[in-house]
Amino acid sequence: MKRIYYGWWIVLASFMIAFYVAGVIFYGFTAFIEPLVEEFGWSYTQISLAASLRGLEMGLLAPLIGFLVDRFGSRKLLFSGVIVLGFGVVLLGFTQSLAMFYGAFVFIAFGAGGCTSVVTMTAVANWFDKNVGKAMGVMASGFGASGLIVPVIVWLIAAFGWRTTLIILGLGMWIIGLPIACIVRNKPEGYGYSPDANNYKESEPAPQRPAQVAAKQFKEILKKKSLLFLYLSETIRLMALTAVVTHIMPYLGTMEISRMNAGLMAAGIPLLSILGRIGFGWLGDIFEKKYAMAIAYSLMGLGMLTLCYVKLTGMIYIFLFFFSNGFGAIAVLRGAILREYYGRYHFGKLMGIMMGFGACGGIIGPTTAGWVFDRMESYYFVWLAFSGLIGLALILILKVESKKELT
Repeated sequence: MKRIYYGWWIVLASFMIAFYVAGVIFYGFTAFIEPLVEEFGWSYTQISLAASLRGLEMGLLAPLIGFLVDRFGSRKLLFSGVIVLGFGVVLLGFTQSLAMFYGAFVFIAFGAGGCTSVVTMTAVANWFDKNVGKAMGVMASGFGASGLIVPVIVWLIAAFGWRTTLIILGLGMWIIGLPIACIVRNKPEGYGYSPDANNYKESEPAPQRPAQVAAKQFKEILKKKSLLFLYLSETIRLMALTAVVTHIMPYLGTMEISRMNAGLMAAGIPLLSILGRIGFGWLGDIFEKKYAMAIAYSLMGLGMLTLCYVKLTGMIYIFLFFFSNGFGAIAVLRGAILREYYGRYHFGKLMGIMMGFGACGGIIGPTTAGWVFDRMESYYFVWLAFSGLIGLALILILKVESKKELT
């Protein structure tokens, strides 16, 4: 019987980590906003700032994590990340003040840095080459499937309160995450494989490069304009995405949509992104990746625009389809294009820096949306502005050189 290539087990493990972590701290956070406002009387801006602190794992920490994962491997970072993240979520359940609330999110940021995109994408990138788009598409679908957790969180809050819900979710982080982290292994050469290869052979050491040569190559890559265009477009994507997933339930509440239905809509955002993640991951292995990304940004921009008009019949479903497929596709293609254009030797560092750029948008997006709502009692203009910015990101992607031009 033909042995399943071990890289696919790593994809499955990364899928499960992404599923739980994203469902609890990213997509599920919107369900806690209104209970927090009711209990403490905090403004939307104050609570949204916590979402920005959560983005530290993509900001100040992401470049550092990129260097660490290239140095120590994904497995060690996953273990430490799951432990710290679980502690942060439990601590959040004991919140008594705004300072304690922010402090818990700092722990969450540190923990999430060790078990989210930079680490899991590096693990997958090390085990795949020609099939990297497909592998990352399946892995990133864990972020999409995490939408299933949102209605569960809404139900838990209704049944047990928001504090008990957070304690349950934090304990679940340890119970689920630690065993899964054991499955992940670092570069395939140390286990007798090569990227994409299913033929088992005597273990060979991973190819090494002199430190000076590697450092010089890395500096040359950082000078490329195409890399900057990719980084800036990711900043815009995260700005819009984090604003939407943080404020979608409060926004739909202003449209007089019930919390349960709003929770289902919030769950639909990541769930429907699965089609874009898998579909565009497959397309990216066949066609030029930058054009696939351009199509994805077009879909996301159209979805963002329709969010302004959800009162119109059927618009919410158009938004869910276009926006979800667009951002889901980009989440896969951003890593696949880095792997294809610049190889795997510096992938962790390059992905970490990209996440750092994205975090700038992740900090600005939710806070800006909350600030605008606090003053105007409407999200209309911020959604409209973000749709225009996504159009700018589309232009930046089209300016990226093709792989043939880079080589």
